[in-house]
Amino acid sequence: MDKHFLTPLFAPASIVAFVGNADGPGGQTPAGHTLREAFRAQRFDGTLRFLDVRTKGTLEELAQTHADLALIALAPGDVAAALEIAGRIGCKAAVVLSSGIGAEQASQWRKIARREGVHLLGPNSLGFQRPLLHLNASVAGPLAGSGPLALVAQSGALTASMLDWARQNGVGFSSVVSLGPHTSVDIPQVLDFLANDQATHSIIIYLEGIADARRFMSALRSASHAKPVVVLKAGRKPAGNEAAQTHSAAIVGSDDVFDAALRRAGAVRVRSFVELFSAAKCLASRYRPVGKRLAVVTNGGGPGVLAADWINEIGLDLGKLSAPAQKVLQPTLPPLASLADLIDLSEEAQPAHYRAAIDAASSDSQVDGVLAIFSPKAGIDAAATAKALADIPRPMNKPLLACWMGDSSVGKARSVLAEATIPSFRTPEAAVGAFGNIAAFYQNQQLLQQTPPPLSALAKPDIEGARLLIESVLAERRHVLTEMESKSLLSSFHIPITRTLLARSPSEAMMIATQLGFPVALKIDSPDIPHKSDVEGVALNVLNGTGARDTYVEMMERVARLAPEARINGVTVQKMVRARRGREIYVGMVTDEPFGPVIVFGAGGTMIELLNDRAMELPPLNQFLARRLIERSRVAETLGEWRGAHSVDMEALEDLLLRVSEMVCELPELREMDINPIIVDENGAISVDARIVVGSSSQAVAAHVGNAVNGYQHLAIMPYPARYRREWPLAGTGGGTYIVRPVHPNDAQMLQALVQGLSPESRWFRFVSRFHELPPTMLSRFTLIDYDREMALVAVIMERSVSPDGTVLESERIVGVSRYVTNPDQTSCEFSLVVADEFSGKGIGSRLMESIIDVARDKGLAEMDGLVLANNPDMLKLVRRLGFTVKPFPEDPDFKLVTYML
Repeated sequence: MDKHFLTPLFAPASIVAFVGNADGPGGQTPAGHTLREAFRAQRFDGTLRFLDVRTKGTLEELAQTHADLALIALAPGDVAAALEIAGRIGCKAAVVLSSGIGAEQASQWRKIARREGVHLLGPNSLGFQRPLLHLNASVAGPLAGSGPLALVAQSGALTASMLDWARQNGVGFSSVVSLGPHTSVDIPQVLDFLANDQATHSIIIYLEGIADARRFMSALRSASHAKPVVVLKAGRKPAGNEAAQTHSAAIVGSDDVFDAALRRAGAVRVRSFVELFSAAKCLASRYRPVGKRLAVVTNGGGPGVLAADWINEIGLDLGKLSAPAQKVLQPTLPPLASLADLIDLSEEAQPAHYRAAIDAASSDSQVDGVLAIFSPKAGIDAAATAKALADIPRPMNKPLLACWMGDSSVGKARSVLAEATIPSFRTPEAAVGAFGNIAAFYQNQQLLQQTPPPLSALAKPDIEGARLLIESVLAERRHVLTEMESKSLLSSFHIPITRTLLARSPSEAMMIATQLGFPVALKIDSPDIPHKSDVEGVALNVLNGTGARDTYVEMMERVARLAPEARINGVTVQKMVRARRGREIYVGMVTDEPFGPVIVFGAGGTMIELLNDRAMELPPLNQFLARRLIERSRVAETLGEWRGAHSVDMEALEDLLLRVSEMVCELPELREMDINPIIVDENGAISVDARIVVGSSSQAVAAHVGNAVNGYQHLAIMPYPARYRREWPLAGTGGGTYIVRPVHPNDAQMLQALVQGLSPESRWFRFVSRFHELPPTMLSRFTLIDYDREMALVAVIMERSVSPDGTVLESERIVGVSRYVTNPDQTSCEFSLVVADEFSGKGIGSRLMESIIDVARDKGLAEMDGLVLANNPDMLKLVRRLGFTVKPFPEDPDFKLVTYML
């Protein structure tokens, strides 16, 4: 049951092809002709048979026919019959090669496939290729060469173009999958398969749209944790949002949100067709840089300066040799060589000089990667210089990229680099951009590791009070909260605000101002005015009671003239924030389609749109993510010591972002939010003004029910489910306790230690394998999971040890794991269990199984099943005691199929 559900599609042992007959009554479509020719050109490794839906004799033979995959290249009128036949002969997957099929007809075919238990790729698809299997189940052209890349594209034309480009550039593939509109098998499912495909080392995606952000993010996060993923997305320029009611909504475009989503998923985004393959080639090299400092080794100042300029342009740092490294290297180089910034070897540089410089840079802690640039020089052998790079022992601990400039004189050198699998580029800018993609990938991997819970460790917010406030606004058929209501909502989540009171007359304004103390600010309060300053509805630094009274009158008259239709509640009065050197920032929230709520951070004040400073992150946040969000903004440069001002209280600013994250997670009714300005200085942060837009939410009811799993469906990333953490007594004479909690990405090494410490018998019972430890891809897949579609609970004990200096140290140890993975039917799941041998019989296995059953039931699943080796009596005894039904497994007598109805 470990075999992926799409294995019959992408790794079939037997295929039936419905391609029609050129001489028959239905004729043969162009796709059918192309598919038949593809199989003639390349022999499939498995069994292939052609069937005709219109031939009676063929139908009589169905009882003797069986296949994993059906390929259908017929006229639309014959596709339904072919799908039914495919189901009848036991096909688990089918590909419909067609174009121009509308949504209604595609839906009908999906229903037939679902009824027959067939996973359907298509319609509007060119099909797929699996070069390692010599399988060309496509009409995208000749079979691609074999290689470690997987290509998934939502455009048939781009798929064919990429294959043509790849053939000319020697790029090979493990898989090529073409997806179009209305396909049943979609990108998340394909990504899920490729993440577990041993032949795939990196994945490139051409993307035009996303139907389900949660499923897309789930699959993308899982895939990019296991291997590099590079995405090229079309439609980068969003349409304007003229109806935006807050600053955040006005300045955030969907393309910016997509960037934020890819960062959080640990993937890399590129902007061009060629860059897509360049990035994938570099990432497939499995370099592990820890920074963005790129050293440039060159034999020409001009190319080196071009590289340095581009390093600065795209936000990288020029790697410079440390003083000790310079001192050692300088005597070995030509007299005119310079090491001040660039490693300029001068025009006299020989192959040995390149080798010495690259060795020095590779071993220098101040350098994260090396770019070797060669420009043709009289008397210098370009190929011999390339050979010096090729002879460097592999693997290098840092990325090495090459740029051999020119054309005819460096062709042989480029071949030498290609044979050595050193990424080579024709221009310095392209090479620097490729390193930038490597650096971005591993920076994004840090974000991927973050799985924060919906609520932080700060003081518990008044969630129920906040929900009641929103319900009262929606009950009045309003969507825009007043300033008073917005600030009350912020207060519910302990976000610091200025004290604000509403005045409904000039006299009230004067009395409130006197009580608060001067100076004060007066602002118009209206649900119909998005931006108060647009109607001159803000007055600052009012210094006395008379001024407050007169300002009230003048403001009401002005607003009535400039916005005659607006409803006016009165004027709010608040004490001016006294922060002489405080910085103005803003924190916002906008709802994106399809990614849901997004948190925005940047410079605030009245010129917010003009400054256009925006950094974005998908919730939930933790302190690490909040800090990275701040760092990505331009205003971050002013938050330290700046022009005589003290550094701001960064911890208070991070806490404010965590509070906003809590609001977004717990209140699915939030649509837009604009907290601007927030005054931040060395003493903390305080929100001066806020505007919030809410709307009815289908998730609101679920969110009210005890933080149930379904309560966070409005988020693209499922939060860490901390609510499943429980502490239990440890059975046995020693006593003590252990904790059962959901797995976390940081648990990888502890999980590996658990597997390494198992007896060979226990390891065989769990994995049906003789390996001593989990392979890296499997370890990644087991620890970074999507809590929406799977769950893993670990049993953790605390162990004590004594250091050499006598200090008592405590460390966690995982002693058991239970998990389930939801099946494609979305109603059942498959479970597994393993417990450390020395903890067998202490009740941990039973507790882990009971806990994972509770989680699956909470998720709404109906059935849990699994395979247990028939010679594993202890496990069979446990599942029977828990109420599982035990039956023979028809496909393999060595296993028992155990089932539990939830």
